[in-house]
Amino acid sequence: MEDSRVKVLVVDDSALVRNILSRIFEEADDIEVVGVAGDPYIARDKIKSLNPDVITLDVEMPRMDGLTFLGNLMRLRPLPVVMVSSLTQRSADVTLRALELGAVDFVTKPSIDVSHTLQDYADELLTKVRHAARVKVHRRNANPANTPTHTPITGARAASKQRNFRTTDRLIAIGASTGGTEAIREVLMGLPSDAPGIVIAQHIPPGFSAAFAERLDRITQLSVKEAEDGDQVLPGHAFVAPGDRHLRLTRSGARYLCLLDDSEPVNRHKPSVDVLFRSVLAAVGDNAVAAILTGMGGDGASAMCALKDQHVHTIAQDEETSVVWGMPGETVRLGGACETLPLGQIAAALLEATSYGELVTQARR
Repeated sequence: MEDSRVKVLVVDDSALVRNILSRIFEEADDIEVVGVAGDPYIARDKIKSLNPDVITLDVEMPRMDGLTFLGNLMRLRPLPVVMVSSLTQRSADVTLRALELGAVDFVTKPSIDVSHTLQDYADELLTKVRHAARVKVHRRNANPANTPTHTPITGARAASKQRNFRTTDRLIAIGASTGGTEAIREVLMGLPSDAPGIVIAQHIPPGFSAAFAERLDRITQLSVKEAEDGDQVLPGHAFVAPGDRHLRLTRSGARYLCLLDDSEPVNRHKPSVDVLFRSVLAAVGDNAVAAILTGMGGDGASAMCALKDQHVHTIAQDEETSVVWGMPGETVRLGGACETLPLGQIAAALLEATSYGELVTQARR
């Protein structure tokens, strides 16, 4: 009988971390650790001999850094990779770059000081590896880790980000999870510097959301930041929910404001897409447009139905371009999507749904 277990190769320079991850995997009936490696050169040989289904990879490795190894792997022998990252600013930046290079997902380094924390970590790790095993990874062209994939915003483009923007009551809400950092990046890259204000809920750990927002700010025409209490949502600006807070939208007169909420997780997530979208419905109504992108689970799907019921235009990413068609798939299944589109068409669809072209024409009169 053929073994259907997910075969995992653990790559980490720390023997302790290799041991912890291996023990976690060994307790799962549907996962098998086929090998461990202390550096990328050993990993390269073991990939050839063991043919793993998924690799867990430390972002910072000896002899060859994790990004160089990942880039070579995605170019020569693409495999699903889950990055294992420390909670540092550098590791957050490297992890986001790894996702850009083709890693499926990431987890933070395991904490071994509190038993229940380790169990929570184990559940997260196992879930992400199981999902990674089902992802179709495509070959990537070589792209050096120290070369930006987009031209930095300087000169006239930088100045355009600092203008006083026209006002509008239109608003874009975006939710995502697994694969979402890259999906959100692509959508925002397709939006102009005076697009309607944007609020974003991406499932991401604390410490990574600020780095994610800063990265988006560098490579898009929008002004992007991690949301803070009282931030006013203006055209040309995008606000990313902090990794340990719910982001809600409220209205004060003609202004939309960000509110942060430290209440319990919703749908097991904080920030929750459902929380953000329901607040958008209450504050903005049918002047909003909402998009739900790639991600595991069903967070945000019921809120998309509520938005659509109140005549808000809703867009779900299609299965073909999603890393995991969980959240958008559940939205479609429940009937909450007005449109189901490939990722590359979503930016244009958001602008069309907010009547962006019409607003620009009016502003020029």
